[in-house]
Amino acid sequence: MKGLTDIPGVLVGHASDYDGLTGCTVVLCEAGAVAGGDIRGSATGTEEWDVLNPLHVTDRIHAVVFAGRSAFGLEAASGVRRFLEHKGIGFLFGGVHVPIVPCAILFDLGMGKTNIRPTREMGESAAAAANDGAVVEGAVGAGTGATVGKILGMKQAMKSGIGSFTVELPGGVKVSALAAVNAAGDVRDPSTGKIIAGARRTPDSLEFADGAQAIKTRELPAARQNTTLVVVATNAALTKVEATKLAQFGSVGMARTIYPVNMLSDGDLVIALSLGTAKAGLDSLGVAAAEAVSESILRAVRMAPSLGGLPGLKK
Repeated sequence: MKGLTDIPGVLVGHASDYDGLTGCTVVLCEAGAVAGGDIRGSATGTEEWDVLNPLHVTDRIHAVVFAGRSAFGLEAASGVRRFLEHKGIGFLFGGVHVPIVPCAILFDLGMGKTNIRPTREMGESAAAAANDGAVVEGAVGAGTGATVGKILGMKQAMKSGIGSFTVELPGGVKVSALAAVNAAGDVRDPSTGKIIAGARRTPDSLEFADGAQAIKTRELPAARQNTTLVVVATNAALTKVEATKLAQFGSVGMARTIYPVNMLSDGDLVIALSLGTAKAGLDSLGVAAAEAVSESILRAVRMAPSLGGLPGLKK
């Protein structure tokens, strides 16, 4: 399994700055993809989000960009549009190709050098690097500065990053997810209920504090350096309404794995893409999407090394 690139027509590329500890991740669907979205967090930063609405006239998109550095990271999408335009990809109008590129950001300003941010050039570089090989996971792209377990503050958090996972259904149908995990909450393995990465009791400890329990029993300052961003893709044919529902199913996987999730300071969202002509029931696709998202989140923390003074699970 390669992750999100198991879906034909999907390319993934990263650009990472390990001096600044930030970056961006680009998902290209150059032939166009039917898309829908679901927002569950209250602190989102997005661009071109309305094109995902089933009532919007746009019937397909050409890329998705995830970037770090809060609103500053939205600039990366301009580079992806420029890259696609030069390739002649997008809606043709008067001799000009107009690529449709939704973008979402996560807040990683608490890591590395805050004056280093995803730029237009970084977005263009990530797009140029996009390929159909196995998705590179861990502290790369939008996950370069990602962390989890910030309910007790950054000093007691852990490193996270990018994860990707594919679920296969009968008849050659596939549902895959890619997650950039930068959650305030802890990450739990749904199969055991145990925390595998999250808030630690002290900055020098690897013993988990249980962020959900902590926030229930005492008043804590808002942990604002958050947001988990997910792309779900399938080779099944969907309408925009169905793609929107698939994104909602994907959000279930986030809720299974991150505790607590969708907090006031999270900008959690899912974008779903349909590329292909395979046939499958939406409920089946939804069950697979929730599983793929959950496993992607687990991989995002398991594949992240120690970085920026915070411990990671990858040795």
